[in-house]
Amino acid sequence: MKSGKIIKVSGPLVVASGMEDANVYDVVEVSENKLIGEIIEMRGDRASIQVYEETTGIGPGDIVSTTGEPLVVELGPGLIEQMFDGIQRPLEILRAQSGDFLLKGRSVKSLNREKKWKFKPTISVGDEVVEGDIIGTVDETPVVVHKIMVPVGISGKVVEIFSGDYTIDETVCILETDKGKKELTMMQKWPVRKGRRYKKKIDPNTPLITGQRVIDTFFPITKGGTAAIPGPFGSGKTVVQHQLAKWADAEIVVYVGCGERGNEMTDVLMEFPQLIDAKTGQSIMKRTVLIANTSNMPVAAREASIYTGITISEYYRDMGYSVAMMADSTSRWAEALREMSGRLEEMPGDEGYPAYLASRIADFYERTGRVKCYGSDDREGALSVIGAVSPPGGDISEPVSQSTLRIVKVFWKLDYDLSYARHFPAINWIDSYSLYQDKMDSYFDENVDVDFSKNRKRAIALLQEETGLQEIVRLVGMDSLSEKDQLKLVVTKSIREDFLQQNAFNDIDTYCSLEKQSKMMKVILKFYDSSISAIDSGVYLSEIEEMPIRERITRTKNISEESLFELDELIEDIEMEMKKLEEKRGTINA
Repeated sequence: MKSGKIIKVSGPLVVASGMEDANVYDVVEVSENKLIGEIIEMRGDRASIQVYEETTGIGPGDIVSTTGEPLVVELGPGLIEQMFDGIQRPLEILRAQSGDFLLKGRSVKSLNREKKWKFKPTISVGDEVVEGDIIGTVDETPVVVHKIMVPVGISGKVVEIFSGDYTIDETVCILETDKGKKELTMMQKWPVRKGRRYKKKIDPNTPLITGQRVIDTFFPITKGGTAAIPGPFGSGKTVVQHQLAKWADAEIVVYVGCGERGNEMTDVLMEFPQLIDAKTGQSIMKRTVLIANTSNMPVAAREASIYTGITISEYYRDMGYSVAMMADSTSRWAEALREMSGRLEEMPGDEGYPAYLASRIADFYERTGRVKCYGSDDREGALSVIGAVSPPGGDISEPVSQSTLRIVKVFWKLDYDLSYARHFPAINWIDSYSLYQDKMDSYFDENVDVDFSKNRKRAIALLQEETGLQEIVRLVGMDSLSEKDQLKLVVTKSIREDFLQQNAFNDIDTYCSLEKQSKMMKVILKFYDSSISAIDSGVYLSEIEEMPIRERITRTKNISEESLFELDELIEDIEMEMKKLEEKRGTINA
């Protein structure tokens, strides 16, 4: 290793001289404690290093040694169900070694080198393989088949292929390449700051079904899509992220807790192992990777945690899986960038953030997408990223929110007033949007219900009208409105409270299928249409509001997925009850 000496320490930033042989993004070991750091700037022989551990106790004169390699992650069987820190150190092993608090300079292998995995070859001796080809599989968990791929830049003829129990660093295949024989193991490494390769991107046209009504019906995201959830403190960002991680229609979930409170990550650790995936009957942890770099952990490692998470996500995408990555929150990552930029004495941009903030955010989100993977089998994979943004005071005009909104296609704006009124998810239906809406309308109309998009548009139009009507009510009172306008307020209240509100802690309401969402919306709109007809027949709005069937409408969210026929019956009952009311009014008038 080439060595230099520290000449300056400023929090997580260390400057060392005598580093002329080092390169930007090289990983270094700082001081005799061997703290892990990464070079982020070179000026002559001086290297500016961001240290991923606490720097108290080190000072000028201490040795810095470069490894000559960039920050990489280990990719192979054993990632699923693990919890790593920002630089992919397994926290369970660190805890076993040093207790509840991280000790300086602890370095452990990211993946278990002793555990044997049952390798099942999918190719034979004599086959020609290229980079990305699957040479075998490992049952990583009961629900995830880990596909062992030929590493990037390698191709050749299979000379030997093995079968049986092996550790991740034992040879399972030997290739004859242009440069001689090459031994392949079940593990490969990849630099976190470099996006993994793919053949081409494909138009994302399949929804990532989340089971959350306000998202799936009004502001859907696709597999391979990008979404941002900005909102002030206490508006429910983390609970929305948890819900998406639990119920999203993704085969692999990578959850990155970046700079958020430790108790929120604790909630994930406590809840996820107990939650059973309805599709597989197994714990959700059997398809989840957790990366924790909470607010009480080193600031500089927040940046690394985001890149570690997306590199692991890309790896599973390359196997042909649909992957969803939750980043909670990218604002804390941006704050780490701002802190390091300030210590480097760079020219600040808006609100002190570095001038390159927007390009860094764009680089991160552009690693998402639905792609044709490398390999000769023409498989497809998708990587969706949902990033929470925590603007100070909920002001989305600040740089992180604005830079994010320029890149992502879905905007779920969390509203403090809604959360204060206990309306969750607190997604504002007026300010939020999805640029995938047209594609998803076609998909839902074809695969769920022919009237799905028409009903969605009607519901949104009613909610937009409600805003104007409420202004009138505040100025001159409810009596100034016609009965039909008053009915709109009754119906929009039903849309808000009976459809958009969803209880994450209710066993039935926590997840809602697309079929149920469609039928629930039909019930509300059927009530509206029948009520309009009744008012035209002379029925008073007060009579409609007193109908017992309205109580049944409010309880539709508690109907189980096995009892959706009750919603069809309710639609028929609404029409029948409203006709009875019309006949009764006709008799009275006569």
